[in-house]
Amino acid sequence: MKYRKPHRGRMPGQATRGTEVSFGEYGLQAQSNGWVTAREIEAARRAMTRHIKRGGQVWIRIFPQKPVTSHGSENSMGSGKGAVDHFVSVVRSGRVIFEMAGVSEELAKEAMRLAAHKLSIKTKFVTKERGLV
Repeated sequence: MKYRKPHRGRMPGQATRGTEVSFGEYGLQAQSNGWVTAREIEAARRAMTRHIKRGGQVWIRIFPQKPVTSHGSENSMGSGKGAVDHFVSVVRSGRVIFEMAGVSEELAKEAMRLAAHKLSIKTKFVTKERGLV
């Protein structure tokens, strides 16, 4: 880490930004609050792109920029904050995590279902609101 290590923080309430499907036609929306690790995001992305056979387009709307620290297993208490172990993204309910376009709705739904199994939070499949613009 270049700068000081951040505290864990709290995550009450709903997301205020990133709650609409903006780029694609279909999305995967968070239904609970939590931390999504960089590994979970990558596993979900792989599951989606493999299922749609690299057709269509996928957007990842979250980025893991929060470092999480941990001490070694046999360290005694004290001696400061541990080294950075992995990175997470703080996700609040209502946030759109992934978006997809260029595939049929059934294919997108199944791909998002496979991706949702890789995540540690509850999610639901959403579509873009087709209003008059």
